[in-house]
Amino acid sequence: MTAAKSPISFVVDTRRLPQKGFPLTIEPKPAEREALARVHGLISVDAFRAEFLVRDWKKSGVSVTGHVTATITQQCIVTLEPIEASIDEPVEAVFVPEGSPLARNPVEDGEMFLQADGPDGPETFDGHSLDVGALAEEFFGLGIDPYPRKADAQLPTDAADGEETSPFAKLRDSLRKN
Repeated sequence: MTAAKSPISFVVDTRRLPQKGFPLTIEPKPAEREALARVHGLISVDAFRAEFLVRDWKKSGVSVTGHVTATITQQCIVTLEPIEASIDEPVEAVFVPEGSPLARNPVEDGEMFLQADGPDGPETFDGHSLDVGALAEEFFGLGIDPYPRKADAQLPTDAADGEETSPFAKLRDSLRKN
């Protein structure tokens, strides 16, 4: 099963990278931003910009550094009203070809040692091309608040007694009666 192509796909040939790196800016057109909003369950993606420097890493790897910034409109989880949010995600990723010895994780006595604060290990890619647009979308997705809430949003209450009208409030009341 192959992953769906990113709405902002931008493939870079990793065999022909300049010595100082390949600077790249991705600014999707309105139709691509609409597709991005649909894929991520947003009302809209009002602005999107990814700035990268793609360069060689070691002998056959690729390093991608930069930033993904965006302005999005989401739906508040409490009031269902639209709210605007900003995304500013730093990007630092290393890729190596599949089968590369650099892709292996250090294993000692059958245990893998990872450092939570350490850098991520290299990811692998197939062939001689890398979709940096898909990488930009990945970091964009990481910056989206999964539970957006307006600053003044309040849960609905029962006006008669001031108690929350939720399944848990009803459960609490039924337990009190027993």
